[in-house]
Amino acid sequence: MVNWDPAGKTAVSDEEVIRKEVNQKLYYIKYLVAGSNDFLTIATTRPETIMADAAICVNPNDERYLYLKGKTVFVPLINREIPVIEDEYVTMDFGTGCLKVTPAHDLNDYELGIKHKLPVIDILNDDGTLNDLAVILVGEDRFAARKKIAVLLDEAGHLDKVDDYKSQVGFSERTDAAIEPKLSLQWFCKMDEMAKPALEDVLNGDVKLIPEKFVNTYRHWMENVRDWNISRQLWWGQQIPAWYGPHDILSGTETDSSSSDSLKVSAQHVEIAKTRVEAEILFTNHYKKSNLIYSDETIKNQLKHIYQDPDVMDTWFSSWLWPISVFDGFKNPDNKDINYYYPTNDLVTAPEILFFWVARMIMAGHEFRGQKPFTNVYLTGIVRDKLGRKMSKSLGNSPDPIGLIEKYGADGVRVGMLLCSPAGNDLMFDESYCEQGRNFANKIWNAFRLVKGWEVDGNLENPNQQAILWFENRFNEALAEIEDNFKQYRLSEALMACYKLVWDDFCAWYLEMIKPDYQRPIDADTIKATTGFFKKILTLLHPFMPFLTEELWHDELFGHKDEMDCCIVANYPVSKATDAQLLKEVEVIKGLIAEIRNVRNTKQITLKESLPLAIKLNSSLGYEKWLNIVFKLANISQVEFVNDKIPGAVAFLVGNDEFFIHLNESIDVDAERERLSADLVYLEGFLRSVNAKLSNERFVQNAKPDIIQNERNKKADAEGKIKIIEESLAVLG
Repeated sequence: MVNWDPAGKTAVSDEEVIRKEVNQKLYYIKYLVAGSNDFLTIATTRPETIMADAAICVNPNDERYLYLKGKTVFVPLINREIPVIEDEYVTMDFGTGCLKVTPAHDLNDYELGIKHKLPVIDILNDDGTLNDLAVILVGEDRFAARKKIAVLLDEAGHLDKVDDYKSQVGFSERTDAAIEPKLSLQWFCKMDEMAKPALEDVLNGDVKLIPEKFVNTYRHWMENVRDWNISRQLWWGQQIPAWYGPHDILSGTETDSSSSDSLKVSAQHVEIAKTRVEAEILFTNHYKKSNLIYSDETIKNQLKHIYQDPDVMDTWFSSWLWPISVFDGFKNPDNKDINYYYPTNDLVTAPEILFFWVARMIMAGHEFRGQKPFTNVYLTGIVRDKLGRKMSKSLGNSPDPIGLIEKYGADGVRVGMLLCSPAGNDLMFDESYCEQGRNFANKIWNAFRLVKGWEVDGNLENPNQQAILWFENRFNEALAEIEDNFKQYRLSEALMACYKLVWDDFCAWYLEMIKPDYQRPIDADTIKATTGFFKKILTLLHPFMPFLTEELWHDELFGHKDEMDCCIVANYPVSKATDAQLLKEVEVIKGLIAEIRNVRNTKQITLKESLPLAIKLNSSLGYEKWLNIVFKLANISQVEFVNDKIPGAVAFLVGNDEFFIHLNESIDVDAERERLSADLVYLEGFLRSVNAKLSNERFVQNAKPDIIQNERNKKADAEGKIKIIEESLAVLG
């Protein structure tokens, strides 16, 4: 009993059947009990198959039907007599408690038929139409026959009622035709023993599914695996290498080569061979070993009747050999390629073929090579539109990729796709992501043009040592994060880390720190360090943006004169240790510059106007070595370190240090008091939440030490800021 696709006219495996809940009708049909005027009512969703009924089954414990033991009933419309049988398989409280048994058209009925030795009457053709065994409605499609037979039953007084009913129906994954259970001679691959090592590989981590949420799905499939129907009745594919011929020549069995069904029925002997020549040798040896003595001429004549099975393999039956066959591992099992590449590291595929392909490749690896085919399986998501709908031609919601490339560039589209593709989750595609990718490419291109446009003066001293030192540390910090994301297959997170490094740190901060004044040259040391950073950035970005990075790589700015010196084969950077204190200091300096710019925006002061800055230190940070950057990016005229607050100046906090800008104008005391009071309320609330965590014994006992220490640092920082704000409020009165 197989899953038959009447549209494709082929068997399909269980995994290719998609279960859907559909609205149906439940038909209550009356069967006349032989020798009486009583009727037995049966509920079924498939009245068109009653002509194939072999019995009516009731539960032996059902007192309603004890009187039917040993009785027979007549199939409505065709009046064929069938027995009433008893089996506990029947559910007494579903429908009427009676079950029509149709062995040829239901898997469970087929099992009942075998158990009770019932005849099998197949009334359906391969295309889903009724054949001559149906007696009535011959040639009608099964669904058309369902409607017509309901009318005939009603007219004949055999239809009691019809109810609306919802149930699960299987549909072919390829043609979307309703699957028909059908008896058919097919080839199967026994799976239970093959599945065990493939399941163990995933459960013990030898093969890692990414993300891990798919492990339970995989385990469910593998623990409930069925034998695999590998034959298909199609015109394309790899023909099954099975050859049929008469077992006993003297039987005089002649076969009709025009009918595959009659061939299969009459065939008595099977040989497995790649070619007809090989098959003839095998059949000849078989005949010569027979107890009967055949002449060479007789054998030669009979070999004309052997034929190859017309079916082809399921496409996955060839695909599961891919990791081995791609390296010629079957014809040449010890060649250098398969010895080097097998098993490979990573497989990237879709979760919907996790069982179809991935599990079967692991099985084949153990069966034919004695080991797994790969270590990591990265499972991508389904591309959906921003409304969450799966992209499809029928919905018309799938963009033209060529059009996107023409509009945003190939690298822009790649970045757009990767920005919305977390591992294993569906991709909610929005064209705005591609626009973001294009803007990112433009940012890189403009940064390149800026650096290339600088005039270099070899006599100048390097004033940017701190900026260079900072970005070197920041690059290594970001690279460590990117490496960790790659190790965990978080590709979109790795891209976002690259994005922030380039957009924020390199373009918005580093290039601004080192940029020479208008129409002034830059020193040689700074340009050398900057082009070195830029080259490393290109190698980081190359997996995500191969076209732009390769184009820039070959520019004279980077000194690659050999045309084979390409970005694609350049060494990927390796992260080095970072100076955490230096990175922390720069974050404070960046915060200081941002606050000064905020004062300018609030007071509507242009960047051209220099401002004086006073600093009241409450920390040990050495501002002196960073002041040239503050002067340059915030346009500060002078810096003064003070011990007391400056009345009448605009004040703000960065970390625990206090800063003052005197604007030679009176400040709005009420507005300043309101601002500080709001900050105080926020910090007090924040401090309460931190104290609540630290006073929670379960948190302190179970949290990692670094997390607890981080909370304590937050507490100390908040307490210091609260003290400073309270002092400032006291000064304001």
